[in-house]
Order: sequence, then structure tokens, then C-alpha cells
Amino acid sequence: MTSRSSRSRTSLCAATAVTVLALITAPQAGAAPAPGAGQATPDRSGKDIDVRDTARPGPHALGAQIQASRANSVAKARAELGNQALLDFDELTGTPRVLARTDGFLTGPSTKAPRDIVLNYLREQEALVGLSAADTAKLNLRKDYIDVEGTHHLSFTQPVGGTPLFGNGLKAHVTKDGKLIQLDGSPVRGLPASLGQAALAAPGPDSKQVAFLTGDGVRLAWYTLAKPAVDKMFQEVTDAATGKLLYRKNLVSHANDADGAKGLAWEASPGPQKQVNLTQKGWLPADAKTLDGNVAHVAADINGDQKFQPQEEIGPNTDGTYRYKFSDFNAVVGPPCSAARPCSWDPKTPGSWAKNREQNAVQALTYVGTFHDHLASFPIGFTRAAGNFEKADGDAVQVHTLLGAKEPGYYDNAFMGTPPDGQQPTMGMFLFHDPREPGDPFLAANSADDAAIIHHEYTHGLSNRLVVDAQGNSTLNSLQSGAMGEAWSDWYAFDYLVGRNVVKDTPAPGEIVVGDYVSDGKNLVRTQPLDCLVGAGAPQCPGTPGAGAGGYTYGDLGRIIGFPEVHADGEIWASTLWDVRSALGVQLTRALVTRAMELSPASPSFLDMRNAILQADTVINGGRAHAKLWKAFAARGMGYFAASITGADTAPAEDFSTPPPAGTPTGTVTGKVTNRDDGAALGGVSIRFSGHDSGFAGNLAAVSDANGAYTIPGVLPGTYPKVYATGGGADTETRAVSVRSGTTTLNWPLRRNWASDSAGAGVSAFNGVDFTPYGCGPGDLLASSPFGGGGWSTDKKAGPDGAIETRFVTIKLGKPVNVNAIEIDPSNTCGDDPPAAAKDVTVETSADGTTWVKAGTGDFKPSDLNKLTALQLAPGSTSGVLFVRLTVSSNQLSFYPGKACSPQPSTAGCLYLDVTKLAVRGAAA
Repeated sequence: MTSRSSRSRTSLCAATAVTVLALITAPQAGAAPAPGAGQATPDRSGKDIDVRDTARPGPHALGAQIQASRANSVAKARAELGNQALLDFDELTGTPRVLARTDGFLTGPSTKAPRDIVLNYLREQEALVGLSAADTAKLNLRKDYIDVEGTHHLSFTQPVGGTPLFGNGLKAHVTKDGKLIQLDGSPVRGLPASLGQAALAAPGPDSKQVAFLTGDGVRLAWYTLAKPAVDKMFQEVTDAATGKLLYRKNLVSHANDADGAKGLAWEASPGPQKQVNLTQKGWLPADAKTLDGNVAHVAADINGDQKFQPQEEIGPNTDGTYRYKFSDFNAVVGPPCSAARPCSWDPKTPGSWAKNREQNAVQALTYVGTFHDHLASFPIGFTRAAGNFEKADGDAVQVHTLLGAKEPGYYDNAFMGTPPDGQQPTMGMFLFHDPREPGDPFLAANSADDAAIIHHEYTHGLSNRLVVDAQGNSTLNSLQSGAMGEAWSDWYAFDYLVGRNVVKDTPAPGEIVVGDYVSDGKNLVRTQPLDCLVGAGAPQCPGTPGAGAGGYTYGDLGRIIGFPEVHADGEIWASTLWDVRSALGVQLTRALVTRAMELSPASPSFLDMRNAILQADTVINGGRAHAKLWKAFAARGMGYFAASITGADTAPAEDFSTPPPAGTPTGTVTGKVTNRDDGAALGGVSIRFSGHDSGFAGNLAAVSDANGAYTIPGVLPGTYPKVYATGGGADTETRAVSVRSGTTTLNWPLRRNWASDSAGAGVSAFNGVDFTPYGCGPGDLLASSPFGGGGWSTDKKAGPDGAIETRFVTIKLGKPVNVNAIEIDPSNTCGDDPPAAAKDVTVETSADGTTWVKAGTGDFKPSDLNKLTALQLAPGSTSGVLFVRLTVSSNQLSFYPGKACSPQPSTAGCLYLDVTKLAVRGAAA
């Protein structure tokens, strides 16, 4: 498989999740960013993969009979649970991704054991949940974790002939008085009895056999945890029969005396050092000869190999203590070094970082130990039972200070890699101010001297240990969940530092600057301060050209720096949580934010977590803060009618409404779906109210019948910004819809695309590299999903004569068609930048797949991106067409002369050829 070269991006981020502290520099006001500006060449060799995300099992993975019975059950549950019911069913399994309500419980109190409460509910609600009695009987209780509020969080795994199912399972949550709060986890129904023997040997020495759900059923597979590079820690699942990569996630998110070991440290950033007893705190043994204790093992990994050589360990001082004084380099380096923000090394003097090597490691241990203790305490309660990091459980944090300071030279970053509970996480702390980069704006500092950076990275461990599947694997997999991972890391860090009064926060906006120390007080790590209120103005809250000044709202997602990016988009969620903290107070907010993580479904969207926080308030606070919570979320565009199709939605719709009052009369939405080209009825089209649909008829969703008719009852009046129609062989269309009490007529004249998978089309041949595991293979050109994405990307390769080799994909339509139009969107896909978009293309048609006629050509320009353009069709190429062949011979790299391909590719246009969509219009022949 072709690997993708990449240029490193500076970033403060999350991890296994490996998290990198991504540094986001906002575009300057008035400056027009170049196409694709800020986007490094994607590295597909390290891209996260989950074939479950691209599996297309049809309208639902259930038969018509089950669909019909489920519709009745969903409608009944929705009526019983009320307007704030959460009825979200997984598209692939047909079982609950989330089944709950934000303002109540699924059952009343009970004195039965939590396990029995859950199993009884599954049996009683078989038609709703979708698990048969046999499925329920096979569930294996892996863990019953009781949080600090007394809530039970139960994780049930699903073995297949003794082999554990990876990723899917059942999670359930029960209050201390026996009320069932929620079911989630997307368990698999009808698992086979066994999967046979593996045809291929294990890919690694520590590989384990697992079962894995695909669109074609459950497969036997190998699970491996690999660490191929300094910023990569991969969970990988490969098919045991074919070797195909089914799943990959980078867990790295891109900081002695007789009475005990003592050291010197400050509380937040360089300043007066105070003595701290590392033993009395429980962080080091009294006679410690290295910084290897219960909460962390800290050493200076100067060669960057992520191993601790004996010479990299930090031992006690000559007096037997760990009291090492900080030496500033202000006089040597000069401005911007200052007494307030002193420099810790001289970039012009190789090895000068060694002066503070020992001090910095002791400081890192103090920060990690302090934050460990803070998170473990009430009301957060990130304890051993919750999955925190302690040597007693084999997973103390391995902190690598001065990572790569000697070689190969890593700068301006930090990361945290978090494997599942019981396995050691890795924290990497870099120097700041790269001497190889003229004009590097960062202070000549050490990231491990900054509490905010270490606390940020440590919090990646918290979020990746709490937002998990039934097996304990992190599920922060989507764009929005990744953004919240970054946001939580910023929020928990500054919640603690402001709570300790070492960072000042008054009612004035624009005071909490993420990365204040290493950025010399400037907005280099984030685009603006965390405490920017909606409506606040510049200069304290400058915003960006794409999002405007002031605090960000949900509709700014994907716009802050011009494209979706987890660190930038995370600023929306971090500021929202800061609003909640201001409204509810510190203690309650800490409790709600943490308890919500434990209630989170997999790959949550911002709206999923909004709901989880409301649920947490119901569980631990009797729902008393609901009004203030809804006000805070609505102010940031996450109101009742806000919509996000999934957590991968990069263009969610914002809304500023609080929920309608209880008892508000509902309305009915009805209409007809037709083919816009000829007026014929279209059956099998799903009409769904994003954010309020379960995926089943009976909630705010319906499927058009053979006459194109559909009806959705029980719709609360209001404006729904993201209602969509999808499937049935037609292009997906999304609208904002206003619903009133009574009947609202909503017709959908859609365009049928005979080259879509929902119209029965399939790929019969192709050449070039197949990137299907990444969601951009030849079959993805046919995708008709409402969830975004889709499109075909393949390798760009020069032949012996230097000319670009052509790449083609042949599509067999579902039936012969008399074609009246062929349209192409040549846009870049698969995370590539615009130079990868197709330029020169040819389309041929055939009635039999053997005799071909040239139908048309396209010579596309940047102005043709993100829209469909019709080709001029040749005579004799349109009748009785059953096969269509698309050939790409060049991309749009030539329109971007500033993009270089040597010595390192600076754009995906050097490596790939992309097309987002091919549409074939016409009538069945």
C-alpha cells in the first residue's frame, strides 16, 4: 500500500489515544489563505481506519419484518420517554448506540443487583433493543465500575466461540438506587457460534485473536498494539484470513531524606521554587535512586527513542535530595525572555538544555503527581477503579522530558499516548523554539516547566480512559469527539489552575491564554483565549476571518482556521464548558463533565456530550441545573433543534433554542418523494430529522413507500436546520424545515443518480492503489451516504517517460439506462488538499462492458471544485448504457505553482488523484 509522506504540524492534542499538543496559529485578519493553506500532506500510512464506518449494509442491517416491529417499539418508547428521549440506533448493528433520556430514566428504582436490572430490561424490551434472548444470555460482564457518586457503569463483552468481539458490546449505567440510566455500545445481534481457525499467522509477537464486525458479517482477526514511531501508538486489527487492515487508531494525542525524597518545584510556570516532599505525597519511595514512583517514571529521553537508558535517568543531588535549582538563560538569549517568563535554554548553544535537565524532570514529576491527586479526588474521581495511572496497576505514566533534545531534535510540541487500562501511557515533552526555523515565535523554554501543557496532556489520558467501548478501548474516533478531547484537556488544566488561583480569571473576557508561558502571552497555541464569551469583541477575543471575532459557536466548527481541525474546533467546546463552569460553579461542573464522559456513546458529537451532561445532572443533581445548562448550550448554538448527523459531521447546524415546554402540541410532516428529472415516484428514500431520529420509523424518521409517500407524526413545532432525504438511488438532499402544529407538507423532488450504490451500481474494475480502508476507494465514488465523505482517491504515478499514468474505475449500473447527463465533481477527498483534485478526465460508456464509446471529457479548474459539472456528451454514447468508465489522467497541481514535490512533497497533489462524485442521470432503458 502506498504510504503518505507528511510534514509535521505543531500541535497540543489528545491520545490511544496518542495526543499531540497541536499548536494552532490563526490566519491574520484581511489575509486570504491560499487554497489548502495550513493542511500538511496527509499520511495515509498512519491514518485512522475503521471499516465499520464505511460499511454499507443497505437502509438497515435488519430485515423488513424486524424493521416493522422495531418501528412500533420505537414509537412506543418515544411516547413513553418524552421529548428528550435519546433513541439512537447503530446503522450497522440495528442496536442502541444510545438508548436513554436526558430528563429521566429508563426504569424506576430497584433493589436488584445492577447486572440483573440490565438483563431484565433487555429481556422485557427485546423488540426495542434488538437483542434476542439468546444474545442476552451470551453477554459477559467484564466490569462493574462504581463512580464516586455511586453510579454503576457496567460493560458487557460478547464472545464468539471464546474469542472476544472487538469494539462492539453493551454498556449500561445504573444509579445507586437501581434506576437504569442508559444503554449504549452497539452490541451485535445473532453472533455465530464460532469463527474457525486463522489462516494467517499473528502479525506481531503480542497479537491476540479477536472477532470484528464488518459489513459482510463477523470476521476472525488479529489485534496488535504497535509503537512504530515517536508520535505513533497504534491499535490495529487485521483480517486473519486476508490480512486486510480492518481497524487502526493512533492512541497518541498530538507535558532522599530520612523523612522522604524532597525536591524543588513551582506550581504553574517558572517562578520561586518551593520544597515538596515527593515521598509524603506518595509519588516516590523514600530511598528513590531515580524518578520512578507510583504515579510516574520520569527521565530525560534526550535521544528520543522512547526508552530510558541508565544515563537518561535522574538521580538525587549530592545532598541526597532532588532539590535542583532552575537556571534562567535570560541574559544569554535576551528578549522575549523575561523575569515573568524566563528562558530555560539557549537555542544557539548546543546542549545548553542540560543545565536544567534534572530540575525539569523533578518539575515534571511534581506536575504529574499533583494533577493525578487532583483528578482522583472528589468530585472528579478519576481513581484506580475508573482506570487512572498508577504503578500498582502496571500503568504509571512514562514521562519523557527533553524528548529528542540531543537527536533528532523535536520542538514546539508535546504528546500523550494512552493505551487501555493496565498498559503504560507515554507522555513526551519537547523543547520549545526550534533553532532550525528562522522566526520561530515560541519562547526558548521547556514544555515540562509549564503546568498547563502537562495537565493538558495528562487529561488526554482521562478522556481516553473514560470514553470507551465495552472492552475499554477509547472511542474518541470522530472529528467532533477528537475536538472535545482537545477541549477537555484545555478545560481540566485551566479549571485546576484557576481553581488554585495560580492563573487569574475575572469576569473580563480574554484572560485565559492556552500556552501562555511558551507563547510569551500570545495566542500561538489556540486562536484566542479560552474564556471568550459569545459577543465579546477584539482585541481580547479577535477570533479569525472564518469565524469572526468573539466567542465561537457550534456553527463555527470547520471555519475557525478554514477547515475542520480538532484543536481549533475544540475551542468551541472548551469555551462552552467554561460558560457552564461560570453558571454552575466549580464543583458541580467538575462532577457533571466527568460523569458525562462515563455516560458517553462511542464517537460522540458535541450534541451527544451535551445530552450526557444533562443526563449526569439528572443522575447526581436531580436535574436541578437543566435550565442553566440548556441556556449555556443554546447560547453556543447547541440548542434543542441543533443538528449533527454524526460526530464526523464537519458542518453541523447550530440552533439557539431551549427545549419546548412539556405538553407542547406536536405536528405531522407528510409528503412525497419524486425523481426531479421525470416526476416518477421514488420509494426507499429515508427522510430523517437529524439530531432527533433513531434511524427507525417511529421516531422522527420515515421511509417512502412505492408511491413515494411518507408520514412522520409527533414532530414538535420549530425550525429543524438539518432534515435530509437519502437513499433510493437519489442524491442526498438536506434542508432547513419549519414545522407547525397540525400538518406540514414537505415534498422532496430529488435527482436520481444511477451511479450510486443505493441505485444498485457497483465497481466492476479499477486500477491504481485501493484506499478503501480509508473511506476513499473506488467503491466510495458510489457512496450515497448523508454522513459526508465519499469519493475516490488513488495514487499518482509517473511512468518511465515521466508522464502520469492514467487511473480508471469502471462502474456497472443497476440496470441499463438511457443517459441524458453525466456530471462530475472533481474535488479533492480523503483529507487531501485541492491540488489533488482531478483536472483531465475522460468518460466512456458501454452496453456490454466490452465495446466502449467515448462519451465526454472534462478539463477542470479550481473554480469547478465542490460542484457537479455536466459533460458534453457525444452522439451514440447514451442509449442502453450499463457500464461507465471514468479515467483520470492528471490533477490540478499545475494551478498551485507554490506547491513543491521535492525534496519533500508539500501537497497531496504530488501523490494522489481524486474525484469526489460521478453522477449518471436518465431513465431506465
